[in-house]
Amino acid sequence: MKKTIIISLMLCITLVLQAQENPRTIRGKVTNMEFPLINAEVRSEKSGETVKTDSEGKYQLETSEGDLVTFSYPGHADMEILVEDVSSVLNIKLNTAVNVLDEVVLEKTKIKSQKQLRMEYNSNKNLINTAFGILDKEITNFAVRIIDKSEFLFGGIDLASAIQYRAAGIRVDRSGDFYKPTIYLRGSALGMFPAIYDVDGLILTEFPDFINIENVERIAILSGLGLGIKYGGQANGGIIVINTKGANTFREPLTGGPYDRALLRNNIYEGTAISKQQADKNNPEYLKALYASSSEKEAIALYETQSKAYSSSLYYFLDVFGYFSAKWKNSDFADQVIKQHWYLFEDNPVGLKALAYLYQVLGETDKAHDLFKEVFILRPNYAQSYRDLALSYVDIDEFKKAASLYARYDYLIGEGFIPAEDVNFTPLIEREFSNLLQLYRKELIGKEISKGPSLNSDFEGTRLVFEWSDSEAEFELQFVNPQNKYFNWEHSLVADPNRIREEKLKGYSCEEYLIDGSLPGNWQVNLKYLGNKSLTPTFFKVTIYSNFGTKSQRKEEKVFKLQLKNVNQELFTVQNSTSLVSN
Repeated sequence: MKKTIIISLMLCITLVLQAQENPRTIRGKVTNMEFPLINAEVRSEKSGETVKTDSEGKYQLETSEGDLVTFSYPGHADMEILVEDVSSVLNIKLNTAVNVLDEVVLEKTKIKSQKQLRMEYNSNKNLINTAFGILDKEITNFAVRIIDKSEFLFGGIDLASAIQYRAAGIRVDRSGDFYKPTIYLRGSALGMFPAIYDVDGLILTEFPDFINIENVERIAILSGLGLGIKYGGQANGGIIVINTKGANTFREPLTGGPYDRALLRNNIYEGTAISKQQADKNNPEYLKALYASSSEKEAIALYETQSKAYSSSLYYFLDVFGYFSAKWKNSDFADQVIKQHWYLFEDNPVGLKALAYLYQVLGETDKAHDLFKEVFILRPNYAQSYRDLALSYVDIDEFKKAASLYARYDYLIGEGFIPAEDVNFTPLIEREFSNLLQLYRKELIGKEISKGPSLNSDFEGTRLVFEWSDSEAEFELQFVNPQNKYFNWEHSLVADPNRIREEKLKGYSCEEYLIDGSLPGNWQVNLKYLGNKSLTPTFFKVTIYSNFGTKSQRKEEKVFKLQLKNVNQELFTVQNSTSLVSN
């Protein structure tokens, strides 16, 4: 047994090393605002080789898998791309860099996104959550004093006393209503105007006497002329920002913490997303022609003609497969189409994953499982490969093999054969492993779960898992809650380059969102596709887990082909007594 394990590990290491040295040629076009950038530099970190784009913005570079390629042009922000096993065409759009005056250097590590700040909130006492997002006192243009909960004197009369005695230059006037005192701040913009209050994003002009000091997480005293830009003239006397514990836990959704990102200002959804029917108008002409066929016989004849022109297009045959499976329920013919053109799929993990997604939606779990095994062989060093194969083992009721694969993944992480743990993927796969162990306890160890209806202590509710076949895919997800408020999560190099880099280094392309029971009604999910640096579409899978973490857990899978760019499109709705929690 030990010998078998050693051989398996040596095989994994060998495949990883081979993958890292696999030579590749990448080509494409570098543009800005659809205009080609001439003489833009494309540099390989491994070899040091640099090539320049031609008069049409085109380039070609010899590189290898695992290489970091940098695209740069004067006056534009650099872009870094990690080369993968399927990287070939990379069309890059560079954004104009922001000019900084007075020799102030803006380093990319200094300015953090709201997502990064949310992740640091619990541990970084220099952060305060305001009606306009999380503020870092180190980079503001006005004075900020922060009082953490650990500094409060709970023996004080009330919240006003706690504020007064823990920050200098504060005067509390109780000449009117004792329980609604007026607070004045030293250093406020225009003298003796009273302060106003920002309580978890709610702006108040009167003292919030309804707050107990024991429920306060953090307080910030803001003063200075810069406040007028955000809060307007009412901020002349300064702002007292109060973060309560219940509204500012900012736990990772991957650990089940309650957090509704739709609580923003001016974020009322106005129904701007187009419907699926509208999006389908932009389908390829060959697909429109197939759907216009009056009979299956006519459609097959048309396919025989079309296939000659599209014999090298993997995505054409994926469309044909989906068309005959869905429109005519002819899975045998659809399978035959794939078999005849298997040469396009066999060494292409992106195409194999897309096809596996389609089989899963059709309920053909055995065929999907075979494809995930093929992907695992091609990508043994990808974290996603272990997750996908383990889940497909669950789909075919091979629970012990699924558990073994999860355990093997954990071992390889510990031994350093797969890149170390991260804040996005690791909690997701741990949640799924825990769910497997609890949900199928009897099948795994021969004992029924003795706990009540709940199986997982960290989260129960609706769980949404999003996966995309192409790791270069960039998109923006929009979540609209039952109150018609929305928030967006953008997955792109511009919005979050560190996240994209982490995904490629570890090898995963998925994200989860958790919905608990605090906000009942209908949730809508929309998506704006931003492209994948080539002219090919991306297949996007959504798995909806209802009653996740309970014995009545069930799931539904949906697959979407993303091709229409820069248009917000409706994906699906979820009806539940739920509230969205996200990272």
